[in-house]
Amino acid sequence: MTKLLSTAIAEARAAIVRVGTSLFARGYVHAGAGNISARIGDDYLITPTDAALGFLDSDQLALVDADGEQIAGNRASKTLALHQRIYAADPAARFVVHTHSTHLVALTLSGVWNPDDVLPPLTPYYVMKVGHVPLIPYHRPGDPRVADVVTARIADRAARGTPIRAVLLDRLGPVVWGPDAATATAVLEELEETARLWMLTDRRPEPLHASALDELRSTFDAAW
Repeated sequence: MTKLLSTAIAEARAAIVRVGTSLFARGYVHAGAGNISARIGDDYLITPTDAALGFLDSDQLALVDADGEQIAGNRASKTLALHQRIYAADPAARFVVHTHSTHLVALTLSGVWNPDDVLPPLTPYYVMKVGHVPLIPYHRPGDPRVADVVTARIADRAARGTPIRAVLLDRLGPVVWGPDAATATAVLEELEETARLWMLTDRRPEPLHASALDELRSTFDAAW
């Protein structure tokens, strides 16, 4: 292993632990629910199966090669296949976070806005930072078939010129991704807090007007 690769892996380990600790401290994750991964070249770092994200040990993170073979660490999360397929479907993705965030799971139980957009475009920052988020029908945790559905959604939205940064798994919560830890985490936070806002207001607010959405597209290149 080259020194450059070793450094990248060490930095990714630190980022995963930092994000897990932060999400747990702020109530975005609980118990052993959720998982986090990073892509480093052709390899992947991912939290171990059933790991508590608030109490991660960087040495126990699973290091996995391109073929899914474990190189080091504890047994990889059962959602490894989904993470790998997301990275393959979106070459810009370098960090993936899946949580069971309370308001987003509650949204799937009480009913999303519509299957193509789980939440309406309520705020400008939701439109700019999150964008479209489709609902993924229920599959058991770790079911490899869910990856087919998610990657199909990624491809469909990319073809329509509105690439996505997140999906919402029915009864299991959001999966978000981005080019780095900070970007992916910001998407997760904005998504969960918008779900919280919508539920706190009893789903009464109207979406942003079409003219406001046009302005966000033209001014900030929002993918909506």
